[in-house]
Amino acid sequence: MSTTGSKRPAQVSAARRRTVLDALRRGAVPESGLDLLATGLDRFETALDAELDAVASGGSVFKAVRGEYGSGKTFFTRWLGERAKRRNFAVAEIQISENETPLHKLETVYRRLTERLTTSSFPPSALRPVVDAWFYALEEDSLAAGATEEELPGEVEKLLVARLAEVSRRAPSFATALRGYRAALADGDEATASAVLAWLGGQPHVAASARRSAGVRGDLDHFGALGFLQGLLTVLRDSGHNGLFVVLDEVETLQRVRSDARDKALNSLRQLIDEVHSGRFPGLYLVITGTPAFYDGQQGVQRLAPLAQRLATDFTTDPRFDNPRAVQIRLPGFNQEALIGLGATIRDLYADAAASSDRVRTVVDDAYVADLSRAVGGALGGKVGVAPRLFLKKLVGDVLDRVDQFDDFDPRQHYRLTVASSELTDVERNLAAAVAGGAASADDIDLEL
Repeated sequence: MSTTGSKRPAQVSAARRRTVLDALRRGAVPESGLDLLATGLDRFETALDAELDAVASGGSVFKAVRGEYGSGKTFFTRWLGERAKRRNFAVAEIQISENETPLHKLETVYRRLTERLTTSSFPPSALRPVVDAWFYALEEDSLAAGATEEELPGEVEKLLVARLAEVSRRAPSFATALRGYRAALADGDEATASAVLAWLGGQPHVAASARRSAGVRGDLDHFGALGFLQGLLTVLRDSGHNGLFVVLDEVETLQRVRSDARDKALNSLRQLIDEVHSGRFPGLYLVITGTPAFYDGQQGVQRLAPLAQRLATDFTTDPRFDNPRAVQIRLPGFNQEALIGLGATIRDLYADAAASSDRVRTVVDDAYVADLSRAVGGALGGKVGVAPRLFLKKLVGDVLDRVDQFDDFDPRQHYRLTVASSELTDVERNLAAAVAGGAASADDIDLEL
């Protein structure tokens, strides 16, 4: 991922700058403000923006993102999510894991989606504000059609039935729960309203009394989850949102689960792709991320031939000619030049708000940024592709903060790079162990992928 040609805005608010730098200081990918760092993604912008526009017009898109560990998959999907949010999409990022969110249990995936649902106006979970906005929109439409205050409840009910007609054919309890939620609010029963909304969001173990009050029963199951997702998309559209952008991150973890659970998960993924392409989910942009081993290996996508066919993409050509419109896109990751360029971008972002901007740029010049990037890469066995997270953490927390606060601090004299095992991810720790143990290369270390 080249970092040449930065498009960082000339004016950056203090809040956005702080959000980005605080996340990098913790060694995390920022939740927002990624356009400040997103350099070298120009090649994807035109195609992906066109797909977002198509989804906003009632289409649906499935996209698979592939990249090695450290290639920036999480950064990329959050960057794309920000672009979706600027188009008035709701956004949800879900981490797939065997214990917390197994992919073969779509009811759990749906529950995580509602828990992580966010909009440009509301943080997670934005489910209740979205539902409330939907009922408000139904009331406004009813009044605009000439309904009186006395007729309003009945007209809202008619609109609810009409707009959820398609959803009700597959998941009638979705509309039933919405009616129960509105009735509880009208009665001033906040506890029941909250419980019914939790059930609508896929939460298990909702009080039986609340379910009886709303006229629903049991918990959401695997097949009902798809109907509820369809209903959520309808509610989002009618409440003023152009679509829903969903990321299923770290899908490669499927390779580590039991074979029976893995096969079910891969089939669930195949089912999701088919449903998206069938047009069942208008307004949905669904993204998964995974490593090349997941897409190409026998413990991943290749284990299920129909899924492999749906995701098949030619990556035998020069990466410069990769097709960003394809179902699967490749992130090439960082090289040394790209890492240095990213470090300079962060240095300049930091310096713009520093007490002594010129001193920061002078002391932490491009040559020092290059030296630090090479040192971090060397500590990880020369694997620059997995170095960005640790490099930026060291640059901001160990170097720039000290230069900004201490007038006599010179990183060339007073700072020596240290890498503690506790601050590394599993992949980084394995690479560092290869260096310390004198392995011939990082490839000599078995990574559990």
